[in-house]
Amino acid sequence: MNDQAKSVDQRFDAAAPAELSSWNRQDTTWMLGLFGTAIGAGTLYLPINAGIGGFWPLVILSLLAFPMTFYAHRGLTRFVLSGREGADITDVVEEHFGIKAGALITLLYFLAIFPILLIYSVGLTNTVASFLEHQLHITPPPRALLSFVLILGLLAVVRCGEQAIVKAMSLLVYPFIVALLFLAVYLIPHWNGGILTTVSQVPAPSELLHTLWLAIPVIVFSFNHSPIISAFAVDQKRRYGTHADERSSQILCRAHLLMVVMVLFFVFSCVLTLSPAQLAEAKDQNLSILSYLANHFSNPTIEFVAPLIAFVAISKSFLGHYIGASEGLKGLIIKSGKRPGAKALDRIVAAFMLVVCWIVATLNPSILGMIETIGGPVIAAILFLMPMYAIRKVPAMARFRGQASNVFVTVVGLVAISAVVYKLTM
Repeated sequence: MNDQAKSVDQRFDAAAPAELSSWNRQDTTWMLGLFGTAIGAGTLYLPINAGIGGFWPLVILSLLAFPMTFYAHRGLTRFVLSGREGADITDVVEEHFGIKAGALITLLYFLAIFPILLIYSVGLTNTVASFLEHQLHITPPPRALLSFVLILGLLAVVRCGEQAIVKAMSLLVYPFIVALLFLAVYLIPHWNGGILTTVSQVPAPSELLHTLWLAIPVIVFSFNHSPIISAFAVDQKRRYGTHADERSSQILCRAHLLMVVMVLFFVFSCVLTLSPAQLAEAKDQNLSILSYLANHFSNPTIEFVAPLIAFVAISKSFLGHYIGASEGLKGLIIKSGKRPGAKALDRIVAAFMLVVCWIVATLNPSILGMIETIGGPVIAAILFLMPMYAIRKVPAMARFRGQASNVFVTVVGLVAISAVVYKLTM
């Protein structure tokens, strides 16, 4: 770290509180904001992808879910915290690794997140159009108009600022949690053993390892909220100074416990209701678990609740990913040598996001699988491997060396990347 950066950190640390304050409303807001970014549309496909391998792989993945996601996101948060005050992830990469590396990571960061934003634009438009047509029996407006109104509405929230986004996401989390709980509890009377029929079918060690290898990326990316980590870390350092690592770790721990408990209850409720063969059928039909359950039960309640859950899930994930995508795009613009004012930069980014998301949502391309496989390795590299490399190489992160969790995160990152690459070459 250069002398100027040290000077900034010293001034910042001097102004930091002497003791860590008690848990407050803002900490709760961030906890729910992290939950909101991670738990979105991907959750609705998780029971299919995680349960299709049988009982024992699902149990092992369930045990690994918390440490895989918590340690990885804590490492990325610590990486951003290691930079100077106010520095986001792209600035910290440049600070530690140089201008060229900073530009490369900024580009990869943007390419990993922005395509997911496009997918959410398509998914949101499809969900609302289907709900209007099938549940409300209203002819939806032209797709171009519907997608424009929906995306413009979300960007109106974005224009209110980062704190407004986090608050909106934290508010959306409540109905989403209630809806997931409602559905999971609703299915309890319909539990018929489902995946328990495979308990006695203990796979051979080689088969089990192969199943886990291919399933780990599903867990990793279903709980991923790396796009909002940079903004989270910057805010924690501004609020808590030298205590930022301690408080951010507490927030992350509680957020991930909430994620894992809620989502696994939902997953197990689904897989205890449906057999592995039915899960495979849902995968072949390219349906979310909600759509398959609605068709399976032909229940009016689920038919209405399912699209509402999907709408809330996609909306909050869109907002969370917008923070990361806009951060990456701003970094690319600045590193290109152009330095517009802050307000002008915000307008340029918002206009670009609106136009591109609107065009893609109107065209309605079928690119979900392609985007996941292209963005997956990049997200795993940034979330798992880059912070662990920094711990070994960057003096500001030296105090985190020698922890067993570092080895665990590195191994999971390599496994996730290798599994995605393997699927691409199959």
